[in-house]
Amino acid sequence: MRLKDIKKDHNLINSVDWEMTPEEAIALHLEWGPLRSQSYYNSRDNNNETVYFVINTWKKNPILTLVRRKGFDSEELGSFDLPKDVISEFMQGIGKYKGVYAVEGKVKDWLKKELNA
Repeated sequence: MRLKDIKKDHNLINSVDWEMTPEEAIALHLEWGPLRSQSYYNSRDNNNETVYFVINTWKKNPILTLVRRKGFDSEELGSFDLPKDVISEFMQGIGKYKGVYAVEGKVKDWLKKELNA
């Protein structure tokens, strides 16, 4: 799937949780950890589905990935390259550490603009 494909899928764009972090997704679906608030989700069961973006910096260039998580299952819906200026600012902001990060700041602004979200 490409960003152009996502842009055309209004149901998918509307299902993206722009505030979801990788840590919170794990807490929601795999652990009984803390969430934004106990009332954020009605129940925590295998029927809950979360769609969110993450940035993976374990490879040479950071990769933006759209993830769908439902219960214990996780599916990567697509992976995308980021523009060089966005990469540079993002990597400086995280101290160039390797890991999986939430989409926020300039990355989120660029992505929402690309998707008309």
